[in-house]
Parts: sequence; structure tokens; C-alpha cells
Amino acid sequence: MFRKRIVWIAVFVILLASGCKEAPPAAAPTAAAVVSVRRGSLASTLTVAGQFQAYQQVDLHAKVSGYIRSIKVDIGDLVHNGEVLATLEVPELADQLNGSQAEVQHSQSEIVRAQSEVAAAKATYSALHSEYTRLAEAAKEKPGLIAQQELDDAQSKDQQAEAQIGVAQAALVSMQQQLGVSKADNHRYQTLTNYEQIVAPFTGVVTMRYADTGSLIQAGTTSDTQSMPVVQVAQSDLLRLRMPVPEGDVPYIHQGGKVQVNVNATGRSFTGTIVRFTRSLDTNTRTMLTEVDVPNPDLVLSPGMYAETTIQLDQKSDALILPAQAVVQSGDQIYVLVVNAANQVEKRAVTLGIQTANQDEIASGLQEGERVIASGQTNYQAGETVSPHAAFIPTAAQEVGQ
Repeated sequence: MFRKRIVWIAVFVILLASGCKEAPPAAAPTAAAVVSVRRGSLASTLTVAGQFQAYQQVDLHAKVSGYIRSIKVDIGDLVHNGEVLATLEVPELADQLNGSQAEVQHSQSEIVRAQSEVAAAKATYSALHSEYTRLAEAAKEKPGLIAQQELDDAQSKDQQAEAQIGVAQAALVSMQQQLGVSKADNHRYQTLTNYEQIVAPFTGVVTMRYADTGSLIQAGTTSDTQSMPVVQVAQSDLLRLRMPVPEGDVPYIHQGGKVQVNVNATGRSFTGTIVRFTRSLDTNTRTMLTEVDVPNPDLVLSPGMYAETTIQLDQKSDALILPAQAVVQSGDQIYVLVVNAANQVEKRAVTLGIQTANQDEIASGLQEGERVIASGQTNYQAGETVSPHAAFIPTAAQEVGQ
């Protein structure tokens, strides 16, 4: 009996001891890395591959057919505006030029002869007219003194002499017109003679040579003529940097827009300015050709080189900014997880403005200074209490401070 009482006392003590233990502590709030919505400058950019082209490039053809007498340049040679690059030999052209000069001299001689005939016709008319006038006056003073037949003959000769002046003057005009034709022919042959020399139309570099001494060159008189050019010249001291801009970014392209250019082949980087664009899209690529003029006086850059070009599209100086990773885009939904003053999570829909690789502009849905969970948004639920701490995002911080 005594032993049973001791057992019951022991059980009671154990139960009493177990009832006096402390309850386990509640779970601590989940830590959350947050960033604050800040105001700052933000710019969206487009990076595309550009290609350098010669500012102007042309194949030089001969205007007349002939043989290459001499060619003074080869590929890579620097030439200047007006410099003679090659000379043609066209023997028959010299004969045609001499013939046209002789025709001019002949026409000039014919004009002198026609002028003499006009002067002779005028002199004859003057004499015959004076004779007729005297006879007419005498017949008037003494009727019957001069026979009517004699008076009629004098009048006829007078009129004929007057008409002869007109014929001589017409012949003179014809000779003068013929002289104009002869001079035009002579000028044409003289011009063709000048085309025996192939000259550089601008300062540039010879990029191709198609002919050698003795080559027969056909005249390139029309676009349909399959004539062989002599050389190709490209202006390389000023280059065109051409870039394809996607359709969605076309509205941001304007003259004077800034472009950051990085040429990997030379390690050269510089800032350019958009000077022209086609204002139309390529139907195959849905891009618009855009150009930047690049001075190249030292010819370090060569046509055909590629460059990485970054075009500044849009910019705001007072935008609400968040790191791009703090914004969740799920289907048609765009939202952020806001940590309110009570450290509770709120799901907030937002509207975006300018978007860059690391930052987004918040056009609506947030206020400056609000705290937003920076990453791991799937680990949090709306209404959950969290323990916020500042997130460190180097790239985003650098850009916000710009």
C-alpha cells in the first residue's frame, strides 16, 4: 500500500513538471531584401551592329573608246580631286578635231565672201537707184523727154538690185549659222579630246583597278553599255556608318541624336551624331537605315569594318526608378511586392515607362521612397510579415546615381 502511494506521488510530480515547461518560441519573420523607389535620370538605348561605308564611291569609265596609253595609279593609292589617273589613245579623234577646225575656218571664209557680196549688192543698188531717180525727175519736169520704155527699164533694174541685197544678206546669215554649227562640232570634238584623260572626281583612295596599259576601253555613253571601267575611287576620309534600326525604335530616331560607337578592330571609341535616315522601312528586315558621318582623315577606319553602336532613344531626368529585377512580369501582369510600414507584403500592379537592361521607370503604381522586394518574389505571399533589409545591387545603384 505504501509503495502504491509512492508511485502515484512520482507520477503526479512528473505530470506537474511536464506542465510547467515553456511553450516553443514563435517563428521569426522571413528576411526580405528591399530597395527604395528613387528619382533619377534614365535613358533607354539600342545597341546594334553598324558598318562603315565610303562616303561616296564610283567606277570611272571612259567617255570615248580607245586604248590605255598609260595608267598612273593602283589599288590603295591616295588621289586628289582633278588628278589624272589614266590617259587614252584615240588617233581618229585627233583627225576629227582637225577636220572640225578646218570646217570652222572654211565657214569663216565663206562669211567674208558673203559680206563682200552684200557690199557689192548695196553698191550696185545705190548706182541703179540714183540713175532711176534722175530719169524719173527729168521725166517729171519735162514730160516726153524720157521714153517710157527707158524709164521702165531703169525702174526694173533698181528693184532687181534692191532684191539682190536681200539675197546676199540671206546668204550671209546662212554662212553665219553654218559657222555656229562648225564651232559646235569643233567644241564637241575638243570636249571628247579632253575625255582622253581619266581624272579623279574627288579626293579619295583607289579601291579597284580594272585595266592595264594597252587595254581596249569601250565608251561608257549610256547605262545600258556593258563597258569596262578603268578604276574605282572611294572617298574614305569621311565615312558613312550605317545602322539598321528596328521598327519599334524608329519613332525615337531624329537628326542630331547621339550614338556611341565602339570599333573592336581598332579599339577606338567615340560619340557620333545621326545626320540622316531613310524615313522608310525595309520590308524584309523591318528596319530603317540610319547614318552617322565619321571623319577619317588618318584613314585608320576602312570601309567594310563593323562597329558596335549604341543609340540613345529616350531620356528622362526625373523618373521613378527601380532595378529591373524588382519588377515581376508574368504574362499580361506587371507588378511589384511592396513592404508597407507594418512590414507586411502588398502585391501592387505598376505601369512601366523607359526600360533598360538593369532599370525600369515606374510610370504609375508607386510613390518615391516606398520599399519593394528586390528578388525572390515567389518566396513571399501577400499579407505576410517580413523583416526587410537593404538590398545591394551594384549595377542598379550605379545607374540610379547617374
